[in-house]
Amino acid sequence: MTPLGWQILAAMAFVGHFGLHLALYNRLNSFGWPRRVIKTIEKALFVEMLVTPVAIAWWHGDVLREIVSGSWQPADTPTYLQAYAAVCLASWVVFGLPWLLWRPIFRIGWADAPRRVEVVRVEETLGRSLAHTRQCRFESRLPLNQIFDLAIEQIELPVRGMPPELDGYRIAQLSDLHLTGDIDPDYYRYAVSRAVAWEPELFAVTGDIIDIQSCIDWLPDIFSPAEAADGCYFILGNHDTRVVDSWQTRRAMDRAGWTDLGSDSLRRDLRGVPTRLIGNEFPWFGRPDLGPPEDERFRLLLSHSPDQIGWARRHGVHLMLAGHTHGGQGRLPLIGPLLSPSWHGSRYASGDFDKPPTTMHVSRGLGGVHLMRIHCRPELSLITLRSVRLHAADTTR
Repeated sequence: MTPLGWQILAAMAFVGHFGLHLALYNRLNSFGWPRRVIKTIEKALFVEMLVTPVAIAWWHGDVLREIVSGSWQPADTPTYLQAYAAVCLASWVVFGLPWLLWRPIFRIGWADAPRRVEVVRVEETLGRSLAHTRQCRFESRLPLNQIFDLAIEQIELPVRGMPPELDGYRIAQLSDLHLTGDIDPDYYRYAVSRAVAWEPELFAVTGDIIDIQSCIDWLPDIFSPAEAADGCYFILGNHDTRVVDSWQTRRAMDRAGWTDLGSDSLRRDLRGVPTRLIGNEFPWFGRPDLGPPEDERFRLLLSHSPDQIGWARRHGVHLMLAGHTHGGQGRLPLIGPLLSPSWHGSRYASGDFDKPPTTMHVSRGLGGVHLMRIHCRPELSLITLRSVRLHAADTTR
């Protein structure tokens, strides 16, 4: 290989080092381990990510100089360093190529779901500051931060195999409120009021409602105004484990008139169509044991994480609503998000996906513990279902 070839490989190994750690970070946050365990591993990974290149430059500066000058030979490099370079190069194939393939710009595996987006600057609309804490006031004023720029997205979502009677069925989805006390509850009340005004037939909240114990008292006030002909349903997520007793959150939502669908399933008729409503809070809580379909013709799943898409497909779910990933919290033009707490990396960070027999919508969510959103507005999803004829070939995709 020419000196230039070795230099290119060295540069790719250097970039692969950071890409490998990004991939590990994303997947680490898909596990249901205790938060303190995950945070400890995250910090160790971050330190190691920074220290390793510095240590290599310190101990093997002669090798780097030879690579730059073009005089390097493989025999000049210790075996362990060659092995780690090979691992970093392999990360391009294992993680990098799939990451590139699933970029939003290529639309592979995405559902063709037209949407009309209304962006509301909620602070201006309500005429006052919604930041409760000094940190929130400071970060909300930083350039590019869209934390209070609510995107109200009316989505025409085609659902394969859905009974034609449900064509035009309206679902309002809220996700990832992350009540921390940093943001005034009026922000969330506004989102609920806009959803109510749209007159949905079903309301869904897909987890991560509470982060701070004291905010549980806000829930009846925020969610009581919600109403829908076929009911209001919720599940919990990983952040809901941070309170002393998650059942306090469930009981508060019950007082607000919402039905707890977590780790359970219910039989309901939607427009006369026998339907199984399912809640999946795995891996932080349980997921229900579903038998074969009885008389139901439609299966609707509320899942906190999009990682449960495989489970949904195996259980014949027609429509899956999820959150958890926040759209990556920040997105690059064309490239999309880098960070996403998912076993699939940023593939399902947000949007509409066609994975027959399941159609999945992943919301960017309303809030977040991190008070920065860059090119990634919070989302209120107003979903109108559209029936699509299911061809035999589609079931094999």
